[in-house]
Amino acid sequence: MRANRYREYGEPNVLQVEDIEQPEPDRGEVVVAIEAAGVNPLDTKLRSGAYEWATPPMTPGADFAGVVTSVGPGVTDFAEDDRVFGTGLGIGRQGSCAEYVCASLEHVAQLPDNVSFEEGAALALVGVTSWEGMVEKAGLKAGDRCLVHGGSGGVGHVAVQVAKAAGASVTATASPQYHDQVEKLGADTVLDYSRDDLADAIASAGSPDVIMDHRINENIDLNTQVAAQGAQIVAISGTDIELSYSNSGMARGKMQTLHHFAMPQMSTFAPALERVATLAGNGQVSPVIERTYGLDEVAQAHEDVVEESFLGKLVVTP
Repeated sequence: MRANRYREYGEPNVLQVEDIEQPEPDRGEVVVAIEAAGVNPLDTKLRSGAYEWATPPMTPGADFAGVVTSVGPGVTDFAEDDRVFGTGLGIGRQGSCAEYVCASLEHVAQLPDNVSFEEGAALALVGVTSWEGMVEKAGLKAGDRCLVHGGSGGVGHVAVQVAKAAGASVTATASPQYHDQVEKLGADTVLDYSRDDLADAIASAGSPDVIMDHRINENIDLNTQVAAQGAQIVAISGTDIELSYSNSGMARGKMQTLHHFAMPQMSTFAPALERVATLAGNGQVSPVIERTYGLDEVAQAHEDVVEESFLGKLVVTP
């Protein structure tokens, strides 16, 4: 089969298409013919060696969607020809920028018939992050006020939809060119993140009970100021795990809690994938796909996902 891999850490040009052996499933695993693979900033950090979690030679790609072609011993929940999607690859096992991938049951869930493969691949990682971060960790519920920083980003534009589906009122920050689109995704208020009076504008929309933040290092003081009493703040995307509110009198007074969330630390993705699949199947969450790439264009996708400004996700279709 064909796979786009890197044999050493480095810039995107270390990615090359190779012919490698097609995987076979072991106990508790399924092999999936890839129809689409999501592209995330995490993939580029793993490829560059920033975390050194993925040992070359490695096929990048956490997210995938496709059709099951074979199942290993002990697998009863999946069968050949099932439509599935999943996430969490590209670290301990080979990733999804290939024609086939082998995934354990902890990484995969059924994909609803009315959700396309491209949407499934685009949704997996960001959907799990949004659900686990806001609902499971922060306890977001109907009637809460939620603030999503970066509402046009890969995680952010899905987090807006997940929060809305949970029954929360949603304030999001984004560049002005994306305000109309973020509103259409469900945000009640969209604010320019660069405005000088951002704290006052957030407060006017309602002090948030839950905050989803991809740049906690930049926003920690802002979050402390605007958050409601007892607010839950979820920090994602490579945050400094030593960062905390422990030395902030205001945060202690408001009894705020800071949650550091990193998907690679999760032991299983399947329950969250199943929740996200239900939301997608019901039409409550739908990822925006900005652009698709061929298998030989993964290097370009890695450049674009970190260098370009766009709303939504990038997807590879082998």
